Amino acid sequence: MQTKSDKFYIKELLLFIGIFSSYPAILNRFQEIDSFKSVLIYLILYFSLLVVAVTTSYIRNNSIRLSYALIYFFSFVFLDVYSRTTGEFLTYASFISMMKATGFATEAIIQYAEQLFYSCVFGLFVLAGIALPSKKQFRAPQFVFIGMPVISVILLSLLMFSRGGDGGKALPSMFTPLAYNNLYLYEKLNNQQGDRKTVQIQPGQTSDNKDVVFIIDESIRGDFLDINSSYGINSNLQIPKSEHGTKNKPWKISNFGIAASVSTCSSEVNVTLRYGGTRQAYQKIIDTYPSIWAYAIKAGFKTVYIDSQRTGGKLQNEMTPDEKKLINRFIQFDNTPIYQRDILAAKEIAALSNNQVKEFILVNKMGAHFPIHDKYPDNFIIHKPALPRGQFLNISDTGDRQGFDGDNDWPKYWNSYKNTLLWNVGEFFSILEEHADFSNMTLLYTSDHGQNLHLNGSPGVTTHCSGEDAGIEEAVVPLFIMEGKNKSDINWNKSIQSNFNQSSHFNIFPSLLLMMNYKHDEVIKLYGNPLNEKVNDPYTFNTRFNARLGKAPIWKKINLSKLARPPQLLTQQVSN
Repeated sequence: MQTKSDKFYIKELLLFIGIFSSYPAILNRFQEIDSFKSVLIYLILYFSLLVVAVTTSYIRNNSIRLSYALIYFFSFVFLDVYSRTTGEFLTYASFISMMKATGFATEAIIQYAEQLFYSCVFGLFVLAGIALPSKKQFRAPQFVFIGMPVISVILLSLLMFSRGGDGGKALPSMFTPLAYNNLYLYEKLNNQQGDRKTVQIQPGQTSDNKDVVFIIDESIRGDFLDINSSYGINSNLQIPKSEHGTKNKPWKISNFGIAASVSTCSSEVNVTLRYGGTRQAYQKIIDTYPSIWAYAIKAGFKTVYIDSQRTGGKLQNEMTPDEKKLINRFIQFDNTPIYQRDILAAKEIAALSNNQVKEFILVNKMGAHFPIHDKYPDNFIIHKPALPRGQFLNISDTGDRQGFDGDNDWPKYWNSYKNTLLWNVGEFFSILEEHADFSNMTLLYTSDHGQNLHLNGSPGVTTHCSGEDAGIEEAVVPLFIMEGKNKSDINWNKSIQSNFNQSSHFNIFPSLLLMMNYKHDEVIKLYGNPLNEKVNDPYTFNTRFNARLGKAPIWKKINLSKLARPPQLLTQQVSN
């Protein structure tokens, strides 16, 4: 017999409040569907899962019901907080990226605390709606209630599998991440790539102690440096200071112009650059081939990693503890203001170039990732008006965009971006040119990706990592090599005319191996063409990096004539 309180359907009300808090996603889904048949299928799927959620709350066994409630809660919060922070649906590809980018978790939780709070509040409605006991009685046996959630997630996983990971958009938020997790576990368990290989090719003999330095900057658009365009900021790379009487040994630059990035997300690019993924086999190579550290050690280099972005030993960009074991010296700048870290990195590189030790040095710079309000000192507020300062003094790259008004704040963002480049690129290289011994090192510089600065008035606040909707501005990066002016083991300028504004990230790994004195033909066989010969690159970037479950990568062509440029210089052309 039901009590009076049971008739008020308290549990159902709490559960519905939690689930239907995501109603904007449901409305957006209806706007996207263009046929009555698709609408009908979506509604059947949505309400079937809704019924499963409700029936879960009627499981009589308290332990089982509470277990389901906690699983639903964490799954709901995971998807909901992603939607609140990005304004986008969590795709399977994005889920994979988040699972791999564990180094971002702590900072993300701190910076997105407000969104996490609201997600947890609505998640608690879901939790309470499932967990609270009920005296309602149903004729169906309890094993049906207990088994329905498991069967439903399995069926949803199979549906998504058949669609390459698609099919979970705007469904009750508890179920989609659970289905994604099943797909992810399936892929992990059925990984037939094999174990990671050791270095199979032999380096040549060399007697010098020349360093190889690989700098991966953060969020630097290639056309925003003065070496690549008429509207670029001062990079201190145009005229060698050594020609004006400084004490430093002379250096030269081989500039390959604006290159195409692997993709538009930091972790995807960085892991590809460290493992040498090719366009044809990047997933297999990342999973099973040796890292750049292994090649460096085989060639007799000590390995050094300088990370300006993370602190406290945290790893990022899919770096694993096993990979870290190959690094002889691991440098981060704890208890150091954000705006000082790239400057300290430059000083570290300069010191290492003078220590007479043969080293491979990989640098993840701070660069110009959002938020850029505080990534430069007060005396570098050259371009005005700039974004307000003081809010992100200790935030490297997961700043909350709340309060950022695209219509009014983008012009300020452009000025802050230029100021950041003046400091984190221009001043960085000024220090290197003054203090580093370029005769004792070869330095290759690029950025992980560019940025969509919405210079053409397009809506939104996303700067990169836009997936299949990414604009070419997110994928245009600088690429050049610096070394001693009077000493060069490789003629990098031999093919610079054919490779200028035609190269990509995929040409970097083989170039690094040549710098380490690995044999040319064997390097090309494994990793493709290096920069000292015509690369014949298609000049495209990958908008579906995590191509899974039968889905193929999507490559997007870069046309530099269509780059969105600063409004005051719309008629200026990128250097060709």
